[in-house]
Amino acid sequence: MESGFGSDFGGSGGGKLDPGLIMEQVKVQIAVANAQELLQRMTDKCFRKCIGKPGGSLDNSEQCIAMCMDRYMDAWNTVSRAYNSRLQRERANM
Repeated sequence: MESGFGSDFGGSGGGKLDPGLIMEQVKVQIAVANAQELLQRMTDKCFRKCIGKPGGSLDNSEQCIAMCMDRYMDAWNTVSRAYNSRLQRERANM
């Protein structure tokens, strides 16, 4: 069973590890984990907000969930941009 990194950490370098390749693979894995966490949080929050009690039909719940998810993603993107901007300013001041 593979770990998701594949079997070519070092490429064809005769068994040598390529730190750049490993770092890129770790970054990809972190990005995937962050996306999964975002999706899970968004789903939980919007389900609790829009589905009061289980029933035979969804009524307006579908529209509520779509709007909730849109607002959640907008807020996430706004916070992410502000955070990244702050990081860049702090790096520039070092």
